[in-house]
Amino acid sequence: MLPVLAAILAFITIGGLGWVFVGGDDSSGRAVKRAEAMGMGQTKAARIKAAKAEANTPEARRKAIEIQLKEAERKERKARMTMAARLKHAGLSVSIRTFWLISAGLGIVATLVALVFGLHIFVAIGAGVAAGLGLPRWIVGFIGSGRMKKFGLEFPNAVDVIVRGIKSGLPVHDCFKIIAKESPAPLGPEFAKLVEGLGVGLTLPQALEKMYERIPTPELKFFTIVIAIQQKTGGNLAEALGNLSAVLRARRMMREKVKALSSEALASAGIIGALPPLVMALVGLTTPAYMALMFTDIRGQIMLLGSAIWMGAGIFVMKRMISFKI
Repeated sequence: MLPVLAAILAFITIGGLGWVFVGGDDSSGRAVKRAEAMGMGQTKAARIKAAKAEANTPEARRKAIEIQLKEAERKERKARMTMAARLKHAGLSVSIRTFWLISAGLGIVATLVALVFGLHIFVAIGAGVAAGLGLPRWIVGFIGSGRMKKFGLEFPNAVDVIVRGIKSGLPVHDCFKIIAKESPAPLGPEFAKLVEGLGVGLTLPQALEKMYERIPTPELKFFTIVIAIQQKTGGNLAEALGNLSAVLRARRMMREKVKALSSEALASAGIIGALPPLVMALVGLTTPAYMALMFTDIRGQIMLLGSAIWMGAGIFVMKRMISFKI
């Protein structure tokens, strides 16, 4: 009996150890787990494939374009308000320090001229502040807006040059060189700076971003977004830029139509804004002694200052009412 019992105990011990090390699963259980793992791998691969297919749909591309537009608009709002950015927009190579020195000089000169003409000290200080802070900023803004307007008018032609160059087999870099050489200012010089940036090692999105810092126009924003999306997703660049050119020209036609429709309101606002100063000038020419009290008496000077403030507020409100952002 003892050998039989010893054999049974040895069999139980070996079986228990085998069960512990193997894990207690039989071959069918392991096969089921392997099948489940293979199924999970196939499901994951199918999900990745479906995600890639979904990324190439028009809806996904539209969402990508919206994200790019929001990001570009956020950067534009952040960088547009600084004086250094305004000087860049105007194409001026004046430093910030020089600009503030010129502004201070204009303010001092305006104050001294007002004192020489016998105006009150507070009126002279107000004239100096207006000349020192308002006039230089207005000049820089006027130059910058005119420069960006010229750029926007010529930019669709530049996009057409790129489209025709790509269709004829030219690289995009050579198309940029052609635009830099043949286009008028400010389009040609800006593309020349773009070519220089690409030559020193900048990528195309980086060079376009620096160009957008100098010329923050919607046309250049659209062009930058189209290039960025095309580099990420691929596709026919000539076709995408051709569609962009058509959109830009349609925007220009819509802008001109809105300008024509709002010309009556613009003329009315100009007449209303110019009528009080013109009446005051005519009365001063016909009866100088009658209007002289407004400049020599402190009460008249205060009235003139208040009138100027109210007229400025009214002109600002009328300008906001007839301005349309397209």
